[in-house]
Amino acid sequence: MLEQLIAVVKDVAQEEIMPRYMQVVRHRKADGSFYTEADLVAQKVLLDKLQRIHPAAVMGEEMSIQQQHALWEAGDAGLWSVDPIDGTSNFFNGLPYFGVSVALMRKGRSILGVVYNPVTKELFYAEKGKGAYLNGIRLPLRNRETHLRNAIANVDLKRLDRKLAEKIAASPPYASQRNFGACTLEWCYTAAGYFDLYLHGGQKPWDYAAGCLILEESGGSMCSFEQDDYWAGSPWQRSVIAALDPALFRQWRDWVRAHYQNDGISAV
Repeated sequence: MLEQLIAVVKDVAQEEIMPRYMQVVRHRKADGSFYTEADLVAQKVLLDKLQRIHPAAVMGEEMSIQQQHALWEAGDAGLWSVDPIDGTSNFFNGLPYFGVSVALMRKGRSILGVVYNPVTKELFYAEKGKGAYLNGIRLPLRNRETHLRNAIANVDLKRLDRKLAEKIAASPPYASQRNFGACTLEWCYTAAGYFDLYLHGGQKPWDYAAGCLILEESGGSMCSFEQDDYWAGSPWQRSVIAALDPALFRQWRDWVRAHYQNDGISAV
């Protein structure tokens, strides 16, 4: 099934997404995020092709909220979670940091995941219990950083509560910070060891479903702001505290929670 999924994701990226790269008009959704013709077409093709691989329902980012929630509630036995283009703003602006993300979930947890950046040809994938890989090379790619002060972090500041964001901006506990605007790739870059730390204030299932499994299978650790079990709590606004090294994760989790104030987090 994994080989079939990889082939489908690559095919959709080549046939439906890349011919429209920097060639489409953006549209704004009710929540303020953007979509393009490429998002809609890619999702439609994926819906058809994924059900040929495994006859489970397909939940996509570009569906209505009502459709998404209905599919999630009915998807315990199997659910495809799809983001046809994660990083749509990067896509229509010509920034080569976006990806196709697909995960197969059962009982709300991922068992198969693929994330593909068709510009860089980076193919990240994992199957539950079988490790995570980038283009055939097992993750992580580098030795884990163990000291918070030396770490490189990927932090999405705009979705953090004000107290935590101000503390990070004024006095970050790590060495350096990045944010490139595509959640699924951020998970994968942490799994690879390109980032040591990851922090995000609130994600939807298609943002984390594939990437979280890839980080788990690379040996990484994650939790939410309030839950040690990352998979607990609402699936629709799931915060992320993550790190590749277990000892570094504990330092990062404790620092974040010490400065976090639950005064409302913006959903993706």
